[in-house]
Amino acid sequence: MRVALLYIWLFVTILPTFSQWGTIAYYHINKDYITRVLCENRDKPQLHCDGQCFLAKKLRAQEEKKDQQTSEQVRNLPTLHLFASPLAAFEFLSQPFARNQQAAFPYHLAVYQAPLTIISPPPCA
Repeated sequence: MRVALLYIWLFVTILPTFSQWGTIAYYHINKDYITRVLCENRDKPQLHCDGQCFLAKKLRAQEEKKDQQTSEQVRNLPTLHLFASPLAAFEFLSQPFARNQQAAFPYHLAVYQAPLTIISPPPCA
């Protein structure tokens, strides 16, 4: 049962891919009927259209239908609006700064002094 459902699902999924091939196969199978009855140029045999105008119309109609379905699907996609609300507002107030006033830094950095002796490599053995 599972295998049958798998094959049916696979067939239904792949079927739209082969729709143009199906139209071309239909044209080749019924070429005589299409040439005699459905061809637009049946009264002009010197053109040797042989129903290709009918085939081109059908393929164009399928392509337009496919494009229309795709555009409808794109149009109906849900949209996700992303926005960022300001978490904090910064406001810079102008304060006069006196040149003779020293800036006070609350943190004192530790002083590091590199050793002044030159390190020589160990003697070769």
